[in-house]
Amino acid sequence: MALVSVEAFAHGVDDSTRNFLQSNTGVQILPFMYIGAKHMVTGYDHLLFLVGVLFFLRRSKDVLLYVSMFTVGHSLTLMSGVLGGIQVNAYLIDAIIGLSVVYKGFDNLGGFKKVFGVQPNPKAAVLIFGLFHGFGLATKIQEFHLPSDGLVANLIAFNVGVELGQFMALMFILLGINYWRRHNSFHKFARVTNIALMSAGFMLVGMQLTGYFIN
Repeated sequence: MALVSVEAFAHGVDDSTRNFLQSNTGVQILPFMYIGAKHMVTGYDHLLFLVGVLFFLRRSKDVLLYVSMFTVGHSLTLMSGVLGGIQVNAYLIDAIIGLSVVYKGFDNLGGFKKVFGVQPNPKAAVLIFGLFHGFGLATKIQEFHLPSDGLVANLIAFNVGVELGQFMALMFILLGINYWRRHNSFHKFARVTNIALMSAGFMLVGMQLTGYFIN
C-alpha cells in the first residue's frame, strides 16, 4: 500500500488522463488545455509553493511580478524539456519541488537572515524554482511518449491550460489570504503557517526520495 501511495504521489496522473495521453493522435487543443489546468489545480506541490510566495505580498504589482517570474520559469523548462527530450528523474525533480516549498516557508520566517546573515534575492529564487517546477511538468509529459504529430501545438495548449489553472488557483489563494490578513489571527499564526509549509515541503521531499530509492 505504501508503495502504491508513493507511486501515485510521484506521478500525479489519474487513469483517464493517462489513457488519453497514451492514445492521443494529432492536435488536441482543448483536451490538453484541460489536462494542463487540471494538473495545476490539483498539483498540491505547485500550490503550496505559490501560497508561500504570495503569503506576505500586499501590492498587486508585486503579485503580478512574482507570478510572472514563476510563469516564465516553468514555461521555459516545460517546453524546452519536452521538445529537447531532456530527461530528469521524476522522483528527484519532485523532491526539488518539495524543497522549493521548504525554502519559501524558511524565507518567509526570515530564516536566511537569522541563520546565515544573508537574504537571497526572492525574485531570483522564484524564477529558479519556477524552472524546476517546469521540469517537473515536462517529466510527467515525457512519461507518455507523445507522438510528434501535433506535439508543439499540444504542448502550447497544455501550457496555456497550466496558466489558466494557475490563474484560477491564485484567485482562491489571494482571496483567502487577503481575507485572513484583515484579522489578527493572520499575524498570530503567520509563523505557525510557514512552519506548516516547511513541514509539508519536507514531507514531499521524504516521499519522493523514498520513491527514488525503492524503485
